[in-house]
Amino acid sequence: MKTVFDKATREELIGRINALDKDNVALWGKMNILQMLRHCTLWEEWVAGKVSYRRAFIGRIFGKMALKNVLKDDKPLGHNMPTLPQLRMADVIGDVAAEKAKWIGYLEGYANFSDREFVHAFFGKMTREQIGYMAYKHADHHLRQFNG
Repeated sequence: MKTVFDKATREELIGRINALDKDNVALWGKMNILQMLRHCTLWEEWVAGKVSYRRAFIGRIFGKMALKNVLKDDKPLGHNMPTLPQLRMADVIGDVAAEKAKWIGYLEGYANFSDREFVHAFFGKMTREQIGYMAYKHADHHLRQFNG
């Protein structure tokens, strides 16, 4: 399974991000390209420990089982997956190139990722290995969404 802790995998994702432009249109979902880029940079800020979100009650019950199911193979995430309210994008103002650069910077940061504790709001505490797989699947999901 692909992980963002692998340099070649990060380079692949970065190449796909660089291929996006302001005219890319979503194949599914409600976000435009700028909203997707901002969503992904906010997600990366969360993993990097710049923000944290409270655990969802339902996640405390089903989170570990759901994480195991998501990470059981290299199958891409499904369309229209639920997301945290804090990561839902409405009126986003900004620059596509700047958001791409920000996202790429976070991806490059995985080269020096420390083994800090990360608690996903739904899945719960995640290991470094799980973070690597999930970060790849999340990025891949949204790049596929915009044909990237």
